[in-house]
Amino acid sequence: MRFDVITLFPDLFAPHLTQGITRRAFESGQVDVKLWQLRDFADNTYRRVDDRPFGGGPGMVMLFEPLARALQAVRTARAEAGPAPLVHFTPTGRRIDQALLREFAAGAGAVLLCGRYEGIDQRFIDAHVDLELSLGDFVLSGGELPALALLDGVARLQDGVLGDAQSHQQDSFSDGALDGLLDCPHYSRPEVLASSAVGAGDAEAADGLAVPAELMSGHHAQIARWRRERSLELTARRRPDLLASARAAGRLSRLDEKYLASIGL
Repeated sequence: MRFDVITLFPDLFAPHLTQGITRRAFESGQVDVKLWQLRDFADNTYRRVDDRPFGGGPGMVMLFEPLARALQAVRTARAEAGPAPLVHFTPTGRRIDQALLREFAAGAGAVLLCGRYEGIDQRFIDAHVDLELSLGDFVLSGGELPALALLDGVARLQDGVLGDAQSHQQDSFSDGALDGLLDCPHYSRPEVLASSAVGAGDAEAADGLAVPAELMSGHHAQIARWRRERSLELTARRRPDLLASARAAGRLSRLDEKYLASIGL
């Protein structure tokens, strides 16, 4: 798949594409990323791509014409790769979630438009944008961070990128083993962590420094049940909307419901 990124700050992407486990997807070409500097499509001496908004007000607005020229260049360059949606990152867009990442991971890619300043001329959005996306209910300085989040989420879903092919099926929000719930807590070595290592001074605090006994039992069914119950409890307390969706979809067993009832959730 191929992603073309239109941005004023292409240098922000380079470190991410060459670091961490997801670099496997980018280096192998499984996820091919092309960066386009928007200023290259300005038609003035100062390579200006923004101007003051009509009607007054703070900030600057990204201009239609440089964006249109950049998009045309992208469309021409990726003609052999086939058509792709133009994605604009904005607080008013649909929130990115795991289901959306799975859709992109199975597709041919997209053109990612990273806005800046006060926004983009609405005429360009109306004429060319296919999908508007957001990371959440907050405002960032530009679309580069959401674009990076999307690329990372898509990259880790590609075959061979994660060390264990089953890893992403155990992630929070996965429709696999977790049935769309949040993941459970995880523990590693040592089995017992010295209270002095974390500054815990009383016995009650020290009790929490050992790995839960269920995970040390070697009993696979018991471990699986402990993880399921922690996942159910965490989801019920922090994301009851996800629990409600799983319940409505018939993904909770009688044992799940019995456990939730036993803890008053």
